[in-house]
Amino acid sequence: MLDTTATLGHTAAIARLGHALSDPTRAGALLALREAPAVPSDLADALGVSRQAMSNHLACLRGCGLVETVQEGRHHWYRLADEHVAHALAELLRVTLVVEPDCCDGEGCTC
Repeated sequence: MLDTTATLGHTAAIARLGHALSDPTRAGALLALREAPAVPSDLADALGVSRQAMSNHLACLRGCGLVETVQEGRHHWYRLADEHVAHALAELLRVTLVVEPDCCDGEGCTC
């Protein structure tokens, strides 16, 4: 029998999460923010994309409710919106290792 406890709201939230994770730059930004808050220019440099592209990706992640900004002086720092996002990303990395065991070389892998 199907579990009918998931509402349309749950379905939409999971779909938004899937959309956020479907782009490698957004996924990389989320994984980087799992380590520490960052300014967009640092994220852009670390992920090898333009600052404009990073700004667009961060706007998407903010719209999905996964990241938030904190203003400090003239800088806007991005961080994960909730500690549960970091835990969910860690679990997704573990699932990735089950689905694709060779994705991590073992050395330096912190999954």
